[in-house]
Amino acid sequence: MPQKIIPVLVSANGEWEVVKAILQPTLIQQSTLGAYFQIELAGQPCLFFHSGWGKIATAASTQYIIDQYHPELIINIGTCGGFLGFSEVGEILLVSETLIYDIVERMDDPLAAINHYRTEADTSWITNPLPAGTRRARIASADQDIDFRAYDLLTKTYQAAAADWETGAFAWVAARNHTAWLALRGVSDLVTPHASETDSGVELWRSRLADLMRKLLTDLPFYFSEFNKYVLP
Repeated sequence: MPQKIIPVLVSANGEWEVVKAILQPTLIQQSTLGAYFQIELAGQPCLFFHSGWGKIATAASTQYIIDQYHPELIINIGTCGGFLGFSEVGEILLVSETLIYDIVERMDDPLAAINHYRTEADTSWITNPLPAGTRRARIASADQDIDFRAYDLLTKTYQAAAADWETGAFAWVAARNHTAWLALRGVSDLVTPHASETDSGVELWRSRLADLMRKLLTDLPFYFSEFNKYVLP
């Protein structure tokens, strides 16, 4: 039986440029929501899609890809900011749960609003040890870079190891469509209770992109193999 294509969403412009530079696709096409190309990695047909940054673009792109391709598995790869004491620069986080923290409910129960968009990942199909430098972790998402003043809220109240812009929206939409999802995020920078090392420092983030995205792409065949063993007869 031919293997079904697996979409891999990439959010930030910088991340997308690095992925293109590494994989060097021969043909890049344009959809209404983003650029994309098809390629095989370790024999697995893949669709790499530039889903765009932030929750709105990510939610729309995730739904678009699901509607167009009806995948059995959809993947999101990219970077995130980690919290000092809970993450290390260079490690890869396999997202076990997401929450969206920039929801402000003032009329009713604020925690109920947060929990409405909380999404757990089912990665029971991953039966072998994870690739080196990878661990499971909870990610918080918001349409903003991490404000160090939210350190205690995010680490103590929400127990997140890191935060980004997109994973919460991606996971929620995939789960609503009953589509298996996998999110992998490389920790590009750290936030302490007193500062973020990339505030007004995008060049530091860019300087770490290539290594992180290359590691993510190198590890993808492991997840393809694990999932295909799970779904294929």
